[in-house]
Amino acid sequence: MNEARITLIASAITLATGVIWGLYWLPVRALADHGFAGAWGSLVITLGALIVLAPIAYARRHTIVRSSKFGLFSIALGGAAFALYSIGFLYGRVALIILLWCLTPVWSTLIARFIMGWPTPRLRIVAMIVGIGGLALMLGAGGGLPLPRNLGEWMSLLGGFLWSISTTGMRAKSTLQPGPAAFVFALGAVLACALLAPILQPIPSTFEPRALLAPLALALFTGALWWGLSLAALMWATVRIDPARVGILMMTEVVVGAASAAALAHETLSPLELAGGTLVLAAGVLELWPVKPARAPA
Repeated sequence: MNEARITLIASAITLATGVIWGLYWLPVRALADHGFAGAWGSLVITLGALIVLAPIAYARRHTIVRSSKFGLFSIALGGAAFALYSIGFLYGRVALIILLWCLTPVWSTLIARFIMGWPTPRLRIVAMIVGIGGLALMLGAGGGLPLPRNLGEWMSLLGGFLWSISTTGMRAKSTLQPGPAAFVFALGAVLACALLAPILQPIPSTFEPRALLAPLALALFTGALWWGLSLAALMWATVRIDPARVGILMMTEVVVGAASAAALAHETLSPLELAGGTLVLAAGVLELWPVKPARAPA
């Protein structure tokens, strides 16, 4: 297979992954309608992913054992961050949850500069300023202080921050292959959901055995498709195309999420929220824009 064809396939996979994750809120809310409220729905979804990925992890168990402990922690922390993102869809508007998650370039720039000590190109600083401006517009659109207004927004904001820490750690220390990494990722999500589930909602206890079949089948399907297949495919694709192309193609998640929420859940954004969301997306594009490496101080 020639390089152009591989690039085309990898780009198509990345685009499809963005579309799929833009619709992720649908099974999460469907499970809540079946009685799996709070973090319980995300817990059964991530458990489904863990079951699907377990054979791969077992086959590569020696690579997991030999991996950097800090790298493993970083991957698991990424799963916990995605768990917060998943749960957030039940407590906030879909488009805002996705857009708040997209603030990761801001947190990544701050972490890279002030914690890791990595040189920061000027364009990254501009991206951070634009992203913070977008955040202030989105959260201050209703008047008052520009702070998250509900639990879902807080979860998405915190999840995006943890995801930035996670990706920084993975970049520095992780050498794990995609299959086992996806298992560790799902394990981190399961642990986070298990911790939050009894805090957010009581344990579901009114189910009949027959009533469990449909939601559990949905959870297994969601875990296999979103947390298993799509993430594994994305990991394959991202090493074969330019990172800037990956980031831009993945922005379809925002478009699909906002459009589907408006059409199916009648959730719309105000003009100020739209303006803030546009700035957040612009910050993402600036973050991905090719720049010359910044010189480290002598």
